[in-house]
Amino acid sequence: MATTKATFLLLLGFQAVEAQQIDCKSKCDYRCSKASRHKMCIRACNTCCQRCNCVPPGTSGNADVCPCYANMTTHGGRKKCP
Repeated sequence: MATTKATFLLLLGFQAVEAQQIDCKSKCDYRCSKASRHKMCIRACNTCCQRCNCVPPGTSGNADVCPCYANMTTHGGRKKCP
């Protein structure tokens, strides 16, 4: 019975992850719509979105909504995600 439960939970978890994929392109297009360096913002946002599967709402701020996105840094220690 334990094996059946584990298999069920594994299958359930896999489906939940697959169903939650967001549309990074449209989310990042909106997030970077007011950025002064639009192309750089789009590139960074898409990278962060693909890794975290989350983009904070709005054109800036709201980082607390996506901790993975907010805490990602560059090699130099600066915040990576717009």
